[in-house]
Amino acid sequence: MKLNRLPTLIFIAMLLGVLAGTAAHHYAPDPAAAKSIADHLSILTDVFLRMIKMIIGPLVFATLVSGIASMGDGKAVGRIGMKAMAWFIAASITSLLLGLLMANLLRPGDGMNLALPAADAASNLKTGALNLREFIAHMFPKSFVEAMATNEILQIVVFSLFFGFALGTLKDGIGKPVLAGIEGLSHVMLKITNYVMAFAPVGVFGAVAAVITAEGLGVLVVYAKLLGAVYLSLALLWVALIAGGYFFLGRDVFRLLKMVRAPLMIGFATASSESAYPKVIEQLGRFGVKERITGFVLPLGYSFNLDGSIMYTSFAALFVAQVYGIHLSLSQQVTMLLVLLVTSKGIAGVPRASLVVVAAVLPMFGLPEAGILLVLGIDHVLDMGRTVTNVLGNAIATTVVAKSEGAIGAPVPEEADDPAADGNRGLTPVQVLAGK
Repeated sequence: MKLNRLPTLIFIAMLLGVLAGTAAHHYAPDPAAAKSIADHLSILTDVFLRMIKMIIGPLVFATLVSGIASMGDGKAVGRIGMKAMAWFIAASITSLLLGLLMANLLRPGDGMNLALPAADAASNLKTGALNLREFIAHMFPKSFVEAMATNEILQIVVFSLFFGFALGTLKDGIGKPVLAGIEGLSHVMLKITNYVMAFAPVGVFGAVAAVITAEGLGVLVVYAKLLGAVYLSLALLWVALIAGGYFFLGRDVFRLLKMVRAPLMIGFATASSESAYPKVIEQLGRFGVKERITGFVLPLGYSFNLDGSIMYTSFAALFVAQVYGIHLSLSQQVTMLLVLLVTSKGIAGVPRASLVVVAAVLPMFGLPEAGILLVLGIDHVLDMGRTVTNVLGNAIATTVVAKSEGAIGAPVPEEADDPAADGNRGLTPVQVLAGK
């Protein structure tokens, strides 16, 4: 299968998933049967996501270590890290402001005839995991093996930073064969990525079909106002991110959008940023971004630059206030924005991160945490939009940092997707994937 056909196959799989899910929901005799059918369909997605998790840890470690070691000195790492964090903070502030603005303009919570949960109802979200002490402690792994086994990306990043710095000081001596081995590992992992991505359309079909089988298309009508408001806000955030990319990349930002369409669709259908990560690395390499930048900035972005999720936190908090008829002054909303800006940086590795952040912040402003229960029914549909925005934001951020470092080379042409064409040029598929 040619990889440039992958977006088309994923789109077809999504359409088939909608049709299959609608039919299964309609003909299921009762909700319990529909849930059972959805559980069976989700096996396809579970298998795909397990294969993704299988390669995430080694891929992050290999690309990050080889990238840092090849930079040569700590100044370069510090400079690139500062540029990346500056972009992440600017994007986060933009996302939060846009969420607050759109929630106030559209007011999706006004007039919703939904049964309110009891004020003491439990959301079962582990908000205790979201505090400064836990976040800082969680960044540092007790064991690298444990971090790899549990796919704790932030912990893998921290260990890889230490390993990469140490290897960089030894790369001209005893560390040379180690660096060569790790660079070889990154190429092998990129090749494995191709094999895993061949299963992406099947995983996408299972994800979409399972959600619609369990919930039905009717749930979209009930929450149409909220869904429309959130997705309109995400669309405006896309415009802002692309505009920022255009400022630095010019018209190349549109070429980037075309090249990352496959990982965007994978992220959207599966509502998992992890599922898109390997493909984002590959496509950025095809775009011309050097491995040392991608391997360093992209893992950081997956920990600190979740634009769609961050925008949703401010939007959801005001939605809950509107549903309960609680007025928040402008100063309270600005304060909430600042609190969300800080707490949102600790959501890496936290299950249902966006909802956890909102549930933790609501009581600070006199809002019942139980309001989160109102959106749990369609959270997966909302998460699809959040995820695809996160993936886009990190692809643009990585490319902008690479541009500022002069680390964008010649793009790999589309015909390189064909192994026969690779052979005609005397390059192996691994070399093509690595952008060598």
